[in-house]
Amino acid sequence: MPLIHDAETWQRKLAALPLKSFRADETVLAAGTRTGQLLILKSGAVSVSRGGTTIATVSEPGAVFGEMSVLLDQPHAADVRTLEASQFHVADAVALMANDSAALLYVAMVLARRVDLANHALLELKRELATGEPVGLLDATIDKIQGLLGVIGEGYLRAGAGVSMFPPG
Repeated sequence: MPLIHDAETWQRKLAALPLKSFRADETVLAAGTRTGQLLILKSGAVSVSRGGTTIATVSEPGAVFGEMSVLLDQPHAADVRTLEASQFHVADAVALMANDSAALLYVAMVLARRVDLANHALLELKRELATGEPVGLLDATIDKIQGLLGVIGEGYLRAGAGVSMFPPG
């Protein structure tokens, strides 16, 4: 039984949030800043980079940005830049997560899924290192880890390994 099973209610909550639009190649979140905002991708695509290295490309509607900064009470650790025109639902992160258990659960599930996928990829990388796999396979595995860290939207959760937030459809 999924923890959040009413996609319609969640979509209504998202629709009630203000939208913010960005053109291609604009900064959505800058590393080292604090916005206190939770941004949920409605449409478009972004790159997430840290220290000048792209760690993820995200285009999945429902992807969440800014949650780590708020939950850890620290500045944003990565830069998020648009790759194309993009729209985000924007919320005061603390207010939304403190007053809406569905929003808090959604963020928790997104984070839990991201950690689980990264753990699986890390174990695969360790296995490849232990068996002396060729460097090309190691590079592909690192790319896979980066991709998994970028898959944070509701569509992936819907289809992901038994972790379903919403019924199929």
